[in-house]
Amino acid sequence: MKWWASLSLRGRLVLLGTSGLIVGLTIAGVAMATAMTYSFRGALDRAADSTVTEISSLLAEGSLPEPLPAPSNQIVQILDAKQRSVIAGDQGADLLVPLLRGDEVDRALRGERIEVPGDRALQPDTLRVTAHQVPDGRIILVGMPLGDYHRSLALLNNALWVTYPALVLVLVVIAWRVVGAALSPVDRLRSGAERITGAATDERLPVPPSSDEIQRLAITLNHMLDRLAVSRARQRTFIADAAHELRSPLASIRIQIEVAQKLGDWAAVSDDVIADLDRLTRLVDDLLLLARADASDPRRAALEPVELRTLLSSVAKRYDTVTVAPGEPLWTEGDPDALLRVVLNLVDNGVRHARTKVVVAAVPEGQSEVLLTVTDDGEGIPAPLRERVFDRFARLDDGRARDAGGSGLGLAIVRELVRRHGGTARLTDARPGVRAEIRLPRLPDSTM
Repeated sequence: MKWWASLSLRGRLVLLGTSGLIVGLTIAGVAMATAMTYSFRGALDRAADSTVTEISSLLAEGSLPEPLPAPSNQIVQILDAKQRSVIAGDQGADLLVPLLRGDEVDRALRGERIEVPGDRALQPDTLRVTAHQVPDGRIILVGMPLGDYHRSLALLNNALWVTYPALVLVLVVIAWRVVGAALSPVDRLRSGAERITGAATDERLPVPPSSDEIQRLAITLNHMLDRLAVSRARQRTFIADAAHELRSPLASIRIQIEVAQKLGDWAAVSDDVIADLDRLTRLVDDLLLLARADASDPRRAALEPVELRTLLSSVAKRYDTVTVAPGEPLWTEGDPDALLRVVLNLVDNGVRHARTKVVVAAVPEGQSEVLLTVTDDGEGIPAPLRERVFDRFARLDDGRARDAGGSGLGLAIVRELVRRHGGTARLTDARPGVRAEIRLPRLPDSTM
């Protein structure tokens, strides 16, 4: 099927469409020719039967004229009961030679229409003979010349052979133009796509005015380009922020090393260098985690039941100021390491900004969700800025701006990991302080 693959879409559509039309026209032509054939034969047979009926009536009345009455295009003979001699005929009939011979008479009497050469009646055309036997044994023969019948069929066949190819050619031309017009929006989409490069551009694909699949395709592709533009802008911002965040600890380390080289006192700067290296390590680790989260497929992650109160208790033991609110065991399904990272980031963020304490809790939210909260009693975050803190490298203008212990990616990692578990993350007012609320799908206790 290499020839099929080499055809253009327009050529394939035209070929498929016209092939169906050709098959349909062929079937219609054959059906029409067959119908006309049976119609012509039926007309001849009905005319012969009408003449047989008329002659039979004359024989029954005993008033048989000489010659027999018959239309000019028919040959009529009456044979004796022994089927040997012609006892009567119409004006053009041969009274010496019967139209049917031997077993032809028996076949005709059984209802078969017999075709015989026209020379038996001095006719140039083949005759179609009908036979009927009256009660006294005599046999009526009616011959119908088939010249007009054959000429009509030849005319019909010639007409079909002439008009059929012309009609197919016209249909192919029309189909080619119609399919070309229907696919012209696709060609415009292709031309528009060629003009759009990987560089930043606001150009979009042309949307055809018709309300069809191509219009919906163009709209969908433009929406995809919008999402790609947003993603590209987000990546540029992320790269710029990451470069800036990496530059700060690197510059600090360089300055401290240069100072140590001049003063010769390495012990005085070693602690600060190690602290900056720790900060740099955390930042790189967070960047790698976000990169893996963006690239991986959440459907392929190894999920298992996780009991959230046990998870909260294991994290709270690491801090003196963190307490776990009492409650019943609650289960969710997810990646234990990822959920542990979510809780650690939230608790670590709360501990850095709390005045005295941080309270963590897990409570049911109906039958399908579980609510995990981390509440601190710090200065709080104004409502218009609570959504911004989930952005990567977000900076606030108040007292909860990035401190020395954070990388600016903790809450961004929280939201990404929670989203991949089918949950949501947000901040609310705790008065004083801030409450982080994480909603996750709940597993029924009966499944444990």
